[in-house]
Amino acid sequence: MLENFDLRYVAIGLAVMGAVALALGAQFQNDAVGSRPGGKTARPGALTFKQLFGLLRQPKWISGLGLIFVALILQLSALTLAPLIVVQPIGAIALVITSVINARVTRTKLNRATIVALALCVSGVGLFVGQASTVAKETRIDDGKLWVVLGLLVVILAVLGTLFFTISKRMKALSFIVGAGLLYGFVATMTKVIIQRAYQLEFEWLTVLCLVGLVGAVTLGGWFVQNAYASGPPDLVIAGLTVIDPLVAVMVGITVLGEAQTANLINIIGFLISGMIAITGVYLLSKVHPEIVAAEKRLARLAKRGL
Repeated sequence: MLENFDLRYVAIGLAVMGAVALALGAQFQNDAVGSRPGGKTARPGALTFKQLFGLLRQPKWISGLGLIFVALILQLSALTLAPLIVVQPIGAIALVITSVINARVTRTKLNRATIVALALCVSGVGLFVGQASTVAKETRIDDGKLWVVLGLLVVILAVLGTLFFTISKRMKALSFIVGAGLLYGFVATMTKVIIQRAYQLEFEWLTVLCLVGLVGAVTLGGWFVQNAYASGPPDLVIAGLTVIDPLVAVMVGITVLGEAQTANLINIIGFLISGMIAITGVYLLSKVHPEIVAAEKRLARLAKRGL
């Protein structure tokens, strides 16, 4: 009987639990960032170094970090038991859960436009990954591919790092979300690359450089996420991570790693359409979410008072 049991059901269960843990972790960390001195109740925006380090003393933020770590472990475990197409779309559940939880916590009623935006995010990701699964094929990762991925990551780290340390005070929530999504998309890609190279018994200095790049992407990406919490609601943050992250990872897999060599014109059009649907959802969410609208009105009132 056990021989006929499909481990995909276990993977689905793990992925669902991971999505719940991610949603709760995001809400906890968002609440902790919002309750900081001079937080969302005053002027949304980038966190200072002092505020960032101060979060380490907040039990709710630490609890959120622990839940996100649990979500990561559950997600990795699910990926070892089932294909990417089975596991990856389930992460979008976190977006729905976060939206419901945050609406109850903040007593915010989600308007029709916000619900439409959430639906676009979830459906777009599902369609994109579904398209990718029809043409996905594992390939050998040679040094040439490794250099291209590593080079792209270095450029992104340099550009986003420069932007963050120069104009972060003027960056809005969507900017932080896009930055975090880009970085975590490469985190997923680099993790896959490192594991694949280990399977190929080619874990040498170039792979170690990828590991260093992975650490850098995780660090800067985490920084962007915390600043996104300081600038917008948690469901917007999760939207970026469950939409932009997988889109970036799949695109790198297609264009650099050569995992979609069998793709035809219809597949490519499908990628573009589903990707645009998901991205449109994130953009719309950043414009119509009730908390974002309320924050912009509050800033406008402060500006009129000269504050």
